[in-house]
Amino acid sequence: MKIFANLPGFVRLITCLKYLSVNKKIIEDARAAGDYENEREHILKSTRIWGPHLMDAFGSNLSISGLENLPDSGPVVIVSNHQGYADIAACSVAFQKFQFGFVAKAELSKIPLYGPWIGRIRSVFIERDDARASLKAINEGIKYIEDGFSLVIFPEGTRSRGPEPGLFLKGALKLATKPGVPIVPVSINGTYRMFEDDGRIKGADIGMIIHPPIPTEGISRQEEKALMDTVENIIIGGVRKLQAEEAKAEEE
Repeated sequence: MKIFANLPGFVRLITCLKYLSVNKKIIEDARAAGDYENEREHILKSTRIWGPHLMDAFGSNLSISGLENLPDSGPVVIVSNHQGYADIAACSVAFQKFQFGFVAKAELSKIPLYGPWIGRIRSVFIERDDARASLKAINEGIKYIEDGFSLVIFPEGTRSRGPEPGLFLKGALKLATKPGVPIVPVSINGTYRMFEDDGRIKGADIGMIIHPPIPTEGISRQEEKALMDTVENIIIGGVRKLQAEEAKAEEE
């Protein structure tokens, strides 16, 4: 971490923290009352505000294609590659039709202000080194989906910290296949440049492709086994397309 070089970035991050508290009490009250519709509505308002403000604060540009493929309502499971921390902000900018939380590593829950916000928007925290705890978290996520909440999952399990996607974990799609909701594959490229490439927090040009949804209701066991390979190929193909377009633009 380059502390002095990152001081301007830290100031911008701190300035954006206030947006994490938007609708906090309404969301918590709706959850306590079991008013899922009201809870989803105000979670969406929260992510709509925070993500764009953070990206604008750093001067990042997000180019999105395939917005018409995003369903008008959930629940769905959005599956994406994971280049960097900024993927979460990019998703908050792009997915503005319905509420969504994240399947996130448990360490994120311990970050002041940010961790509680991730939990508040109906995210699921995974203990990657504890198989029993991970299974419990996945079952919690399935219950969220059955209650009408959508989730974003990064099946690599951790950031690739660069342009090359990591290995996709095979069991990740149970979140969608068990409740039988659609999967929306998403390809992201460029988010690693906001921090991971050189350890400095800065703006970047980011590309995203939202691919057509894949239905999972009523699929066979054999189809389910092949599903991750299908989703992985779609996502990585989209990443390669974004990278090729970027390289071509740099040559012109």
